Formats: sequence, structure tokens, C-alpha cells
Amino acid sequence: MGLTKVKVKLVNPEEGLEGDVELLIDTGSVLTWIKRSRLEELKVKPRRVRRIKTITGQVVERQTGLVTLVLGEEEADVEVVFAEEEDGEVLGVVALESLGYAVNTVTGRLERVGYIAYSSFNSRRT
Repeated sequence: MGLTKVKVKLVNPEEGLEGDVELLIDTGSVLTWIKRSRLEELKVKPRRVRRIKTITGQVVERQTGLVTLVLGEEEADVEVVFAEEEDGEVLGVVALESLGYAVNTVTGRLERVGYIAYSSFNSRRT
């Protein structure tokens, strides 16, 4: 399986500014990483600082903010990392699932799966 990339629209929900970006899908990353310069162009404001463990085991501190991601007909409000120049831009698993998509591990293609309710939901009586 190769790398899977996707083009999404970024929207600043407070300012209404938007822009397109192509992101590598990284199902090993919880959060979505977008270059700081791109987020600043959209006037996205940092809300907090998170300590994040990288794939190499290094712990880095990065600011995060909120954006609306649009993929096809779906949109989701997600927390994104203000990536520094040396950081990659990736679509993380929380955003991917919030948009109702998954990567097919056999084909490497992005597939619409909708929103999945866990089995505990089915055990409740209505």
C-alpha cells in the first residue's frame, strides 16, 4: 500500500476565510497538522499548547487551534496543530473519522464509511 493523500478545504469558522490543502493521511497521528503559515493566512488563532509525542519518541510542544475541514459533502470542526516548517502536514485519525472516512488498508484508497456507533449503543433499550 502506498501513501494516501487527500485534498480538503480549511475554513476558519470565526472569520469565514478558507483555503485548500493536500494532506497526507496519517492514521497513526491523532491530530491533524497544518503549517503555521497557512493557518495564520486564514487568521486561525491558537487556543492552547499541547505536548505531543512524535513517531521517534520525541516530545514536542505545539500550539493548536480549531478549524472546519470540508471533504466532499462532509464537514467537521477539528483541533489542528500549528505545524512548524520542519513538521509535515497530515490529516490525523480524529479528523478522518469525524468526516466519516477511513483508509482501505488493502487498496490504500479513501472510503466513505459514515459514522459508526459502538456495540454498547445497541445494548440500550429504547
